[in-house]
Amino acid sequence: MVKEPTFTIGIEEEYLLVDRKTLDLVSEPPPGIMDECRRRSHRQVTPEFLRSQIEVGTRVCRDLAEARDDLANLRQVVVDVTGELGLAPIAASTHPFGRWTEQRHTAARRYDELSEEMQAAARRLLICGMHVHVGVEDDELRIDLLNQLRYFLPHLLSLSTSSPFWEGRDTGLRSYRLTIFDALPRTGLPEQFESFAEFRRHVDVLINAGLLEDGTRIWWDLRPSARYPTLETRIFDVCTTLDDTIALAALNLCLLRYLYRLRLQNQRWRVYNRMLLMENRWRAMRYGMDEGLLDLAKGEIVPVPQLVEEMLALVGEDAAALDCEAELARVRDILARGTSAHRQLQVYERARHAGASDREALCEVVDFLVEETAGRRS
Repeated sequence: MVKEPTFTIGIEEEYLLVDRKTLDLVSEPPPGIMDECRRRSHRQVTPEFLRSQIEVGTRVCRDLAEARDDLANLRQVVVDVTGELGLAPIAASTHPFGRWTEQRHTAARRYDELSEEMQAAARRLLICGMHVHVGVEDDELRIDLLNQLRYFLPHLLSLSTSSPFWEGRDTGLRSYRLTIFDALPRTGLPEQFESFAEFRRHVDVLINAGLLEDGTRIWWDLRPSARYPTLETRIFDVCTTLDDTIALAALNLCLLRYLYRLRLQNQRWRVYNRMLLMENRWRAMRYGMDEGLLDLAKGEIVPVPQLVEEMLALVGEDAAALDCEAELARVRDILARGTSAHRQLQVYERARHAGASDREALCEVVDFLVEETAGRRS
């Protein structure tokens, strides 16, 4: 019998830094900004690949309430430090009009190597994401849950979309971020593995051939963390509001406990062919939660709100056991008012209808993102 996982939670978010006057990206932040963020956050704020990006990561948290408190504090640290310098963070997976050609990558060996190896594919990474770590200490269980959770990844993406714009254009996609990220190798949905040993053999082939330094260079939408005994869900666009982040982290956590609970009953979620899962992944990128996803058991398109309600019914027992029923219930708020992508597009359209130029409307979107990221607007 596999020992029950701890189901601890950790959340990482990446933000973009903007100038409060121009609302454009800050390609060269003031010196000392990172040191001050680290000092006030107990080193929980770190640089990212591009200098216009910044990342925060919670501690290992026992529950969602603790994770929320920690993440709220980290967001506030970044808001305060950057605000003192005339800057602001936005929690969105793309900037509405920022250009990747004007950005510089952070001076660090890892990022130098990434830029050299991936060339323009890496330099275009003007994108941000959210990662949720869930404590699953047993290696074999981690792989088993990875195989099953793949099914739900498009559903999670559809509820988190925040990247409808790219370089000043409405892309027509709710999550344009993944079209950029997918240019890198070892991205997308993970393969199915029969065991942890099989997973390690595949990773070790690349490491031993000198193609990877370690497993952190595997950037799948879901992966066994190379650093922690966790299963790391990486498919999310970064959520603009803290409430949405915590709601989706709760859903992610409860799904994993539900799948573990099935295992205790000698059951499991059916593992479907990657081709079918990729179809749903594309639909989530393109439409978010607007046009439905394939219910693979039925073989038909089903509205996302219906699928989400079915998911919430499945994990009700798990939410109670994990004491996150209130956090999970906020998933319905996303269904009611839309994701960040929806709200960004609404702000843009309202501004255009009111007579704003295209650039002015995009600036209003950035203003909206600044305020909502800081929790000053809902």
